[in-house]
Amino acid sequence: MIINLSPSSCSLSLARFINSKSHISRLTKTHFSKSFSSSSSSTFHSKNQFLHEKNRYPFGRRRDFRSWVIPGFDFGSNFESTQSVLEAVGVLTAIIVVHESGHFLAAYLQGIHVSKFAVGFGPILAKFNAKNVEYSLRAFPLGGFVGFPDNDPDSDIPPDDKNLLKNRPIFDRVIVISAGVIANIIFAYVIIFTQVLLVGLPVQESFPGVLVPDVRPFSAASRDGLLPGDVILGVNGIDFGKNGPSLVTEVVDVIKRSPKRNVLLKIGRGGGNVDVRVTPDENSDGTGRIGVQLSPNFKISKVQPKNILEAFSFSGREFWGLTYSVLDSLKQTFMNFSQTASKVSGPVAIIAVGAEVAKSNVDGLYQFAAVLNINLAVINLLPLPALDGGTLALILVEAARGGKKLPLEVEQGIMSSGIMFVIIVGLFLLVRDTLNLDFIRDLL
Repeated sequence: MIINLSPSSCSLSLARFINSKSHISRLTKTHFSKSFSSSSSSTFHSKNQFLHEKNRYPFGRRRDFRSWVIPGFDFGSNFESTQSVLEAVGVLTAIIVVHESGHFLAAYLQGIHVSKFAVGFGPILAKFNAKNVEYSLRAFPLGGFVGFPDNDPDSDIPPDDKNLLKNRPIFDRVIVISAGVIANIIFAYVIIFTQVLLVGLPVQESFPGVLVPDVRPFSAASRDGLLPGDVILGVNGIDFGKNGPSLVTEVVDVIKRSPKRNVLLKIGRGGGNVDVRVTPDENSDGTGRIGVQLSPNFKISKVQPKNILEAFSFSGREFWGLTYSVLDSLKQTFMNFSQTASKVSGPVAIIAVGAEVAKSNVDGLYQFAAVLNINLAVINLLPLPALDGGTLALILVEAARGGKKLPLEVEQGIMSSGIMFVIIVGLFLLVRDTLNLDFIRDLL
């Protein structure tokens, strides 16, 4: 039920923008979107740890030295914030529509009866009917579903109709259930291909030290002289001898171990080096903090493909690199679930991340959308109740039993338990993530 959007293995690919090793910059999020109808193919989205790391010279940036990490919405500019939130919601809604359209088209093209196509969930805001299908827009745009009339008591279709989904051969049903995942995989590749054509292939060049993209006002770092754009080259007299995301962890660990004690930072600034002594403030848990955002120090440049074949080559390399990183990150999440369970968040956090990506870097929306598509595809293949993978698992059990279905009450019990779990966890995360937003915490 957890997807890691912060793969730890990064190569010259879109995965460079994602790193799970930064303690300061860690953010975890999970998004549920479901139909709670027993006769629907529903969508469950889960996203974990989407980290965007900015460099000294980001392409397409809107604001200097903005970290892509966000603990909550920034309402410093109402218009810009609203625009960014709408862009993030738009990306998420498009991904959901693509997923559900995959289910819908796979059924429609096979002549299978479909009764509903909904964008969002909850109360209906607008709807229309065409060819015996109800198309609706619902109040909460973070979900969607395709409904089938198989078990609808109000349907006038005979229960033995061969074009009901439940009466179709196993292979036909597998195509319908897996089509949402396939649609998201295709959409992710299309997004990456579009980025390669319009923006170019991101290429990373690493530099020594740890970048300080942002310094919070009135923090220990601000008080003691750290500036946005500074590069930390060493700590307590020890120069960094290597590059990489692990340097961020090293700096964070030193700061956390040194509340109210001087920490000597060697700073690269304006072509020269200066020493800055910072005295971390003490958190409620006894650890130190200085109020900065950190990221690995690198520069992103872009390489334009020379021809269409090279564009396909670039896109394929980016797509497979990102997919491998997502799968590896998911594996690491499950292997360390006791440490990561408390980090899971909900749709509010995803919108917050997407809004900050849109605000900081328009081009970053490409990575944001591609990552969410791949993660949605992966999570929906997990054999868990209320996911596409859970439905596929039941179909495979049926195939193993020689085409003999499980008793209806058993299937309904399995799916109902999964749906109830999704509802409970989803509501909990929705409330928790909302309360964790900066502007909400300020109000409280």
